[in-house]
Amino acid sequence: METSSYHVKFNYSDGVSQELDVAAGETLLDAALAADRSGSCSCCMAQLTAGEAVTRSGASSTLLSSEYDAGKRLLCLCQAESDCSFELDYSSSVGATSASEVNAFIDSIENIGGNVIRLTLELAEGDWLEFLPGQFVQIEVPGKGVLRSYSPYSTSVQLPKLELMIRLQPDGVMSEFLQQQAEVDQVLKLSGPYGAFFLREETRKAPHIFIAGGTGLAPILSMIDSLKQRSGSKPPMLLNFGCSRAEDLFGLEDIELRQHWLPTLEARICVSHDTPEGMFAGNPVAALRAEDVRPDSVAYLCGPQGMIDAATTRLLELGMKPEQIFAEQFVASN
Repeated sequence: METSSYHVKFNYSDGVSQELDVAAGETLLDAALAADRSGSCSCCMAQLTAGEAVTRSGASSTLLSSEYDAGKRLLCLCQAESDCSFELDYSSSVGATSASEVNAFIDSIENIGGNVIRLTLELAEGDWLEFLPGQFVQIEVPGKGVLRSYSPYSTSVQLPKLELMIRLQPDGVMSEFLQQQAEVDQVLKLSGPYGAFFLREETRKAPHIFIAGGTGLAPILSMIDSLKQRSGSKPPMLLNFGCSRAEDLFGLEDIELRQHWLPTLEARICVSHDTPEGMFAGNPVAALRAEDVRPDSVAYLCGPQGMIDAATTRLLELGMKPEQIFAEQFVASN
């Protein structure tokens, strides 16, 4: 007789475990949401340690085949085929975080180069939204009924102010709104935080490698600022950031300012074509060197999937532990 449900156990990094019954054919994320047990599962990866669980047939997964073979699973696409257990590399307090719906006023709209907009918002009085550096929020585009996701490049210390980097896309609904309709003091509806891409507290003293492509720079800057705000000595930090062309670059003043604040931060600005003097000729992955990776290094990758795949492969080649690599894919939406 075919089993109608399976028992799934989630083991968090702080030693807490949670258990859930999942119907056959149901994704683990859907089951968790139905049980009101998830608020930040989006984009998270888990390690299958017992039982059988597979990616839903026909689903497009961003996992490398080597990661899947090693037991990595994306919970949003994963279905149990037996009773099973997973290890999650974040604490139960993060896994239990619930998203909030808030209102925010537009404070300013500024082009910072590379066709990228810095959108500064201020939460409405009485509304609050906490987030970890690296997580994202969703904004409802006024009059369109669609949501767009962005990671703040500010930190929770700056709340109720919230700063976002948004690249203008041809025919993009958010791009058209920002260029044609958005006004200072206009109210936007936000929800969040979401995502399991965030700065890990347990590795705060380890050497940090940040690899960013395009507006994947935003959550990386939030992470760097959070490290700066913590007391005590700062870890060695390497930021490899790049775009295909020099005219696409943005945020260079933000990076220079952080280098001034943080002597332990090294930045390599990468341009693939017609590279200006003083910048690295190539992409952020090509700028990695063998001596950049130490036995205890931790890496955060944010940008296009191709860059993430290449960076993951290169870091593994250089001896980095797979469990010390964290990534978030950025996809442009129209």
